[in-house]
Amino acid sequence: MLLLDYQNVLIQAVLTERFAPGASPVNIDQTVSDFDGVVFHISTPESKTKILVSLQIRCFQDLVRYGAEQVLNREYADLVVPPEAGYDFSIQVDLENLPAEQEARDALVMKIALLKRNAMAAPFEQAYQEHYALKEEASKFTSEEAPQGVREGGEVKAIHYREEEAIYVKASHDRVTVIFSTIFREETDRVFGKVFIQEFVDARRRAIQNAPQVLFRNDPPLELQNVPGVKNTGTGEIGYVTFVLFPRHLTPQRMPDVISHIQTFRDYFHYHIKASKAYIHSRMRKRTADFLQVLRRARPDTEEKEKKTASGRTFKAGA
Repeated sequence: MLLLDYQNVLIQAVLTERFAPGASPVNIDQTVSDFDGVVFHISTPESKTKILVSLQIRCFQDLVRYGAEQVLNREYADLVVPPEAGYDFSIQVDLENLPAEQEARDALVMKIALLKRNAMAAPFEQAYQEHYALKEEASKFTSEEAPQGVREGGEVKAIHYREEEAIYVKASHDRVTVIFSTIFREETDRVFGKVFIQEFVDARRRAIQNAPQVLFRNDPPLELQNVPGVKNTGTGEIGYVTFVLFPRHLTPQRMPDVISHIQTFRDYFHYHIKASKAYIHSRMRKRTADFLQVLRRARPDTEEKEKKTASGRTFKAGA
């Protein structure tokens, strides 16, 4: 299966070209779209040597509530500028002050291309920190003596990153639970979705015991009780995919990779549903074409043909 890139490849391509040694500065005014309705704007409003990269994301206010500004300021530091009108966050790169080493330039390009990933990482990083704090607090008690706040875990963080879909993150002393609500517009999508999730479950049972636990259901999980905005249509149109991250996934060393992987799950999930449907349709068309070819070859020849006798007389076949 195809794994999607975490960075925006178009931003990476544009900036790699502009950061190349000897590249002449040019005017740029380019809008780039990303998954989940995210929009980037790459421009040179002041001069050709100063590239402004702006981010517009539907759930930015949710992300700010969970520490996105601190994460972005940590990652981009002196590149941060006031947001461009109509956008949520902006950074500016001066081509005259780029690092001399090519490796450092490539690292800067990748960091800017990961702008969306870093913004979306804030609630996950906060959940990690909550997990560490709850784990330390729980170690002081037995499971029965632990205060209710420690047993119940932290608050549910809701990131409404799409119009009708959201990511919910909840930290506990022994795990971090990540729940995706996703819309299935067609019955076939629901069938494919269940098949894919079952593959995650079976893979964990067969060979990858260290993988997170994956659950799928059409009604909201217990973690989402009393959470505003959670819907239960009863029709199966909304599905809830739950990932349970255990302590082995929650180490500081693994945190960046786990956050990157978990963010791309929804896009990965629906991409492969559509790719599978397209593949099945192409196979159906190919099989139909094969059947039609067989029918054409089996069609009897009804045209009357003239045949000759040994004496040279002609007659029609079948007469």
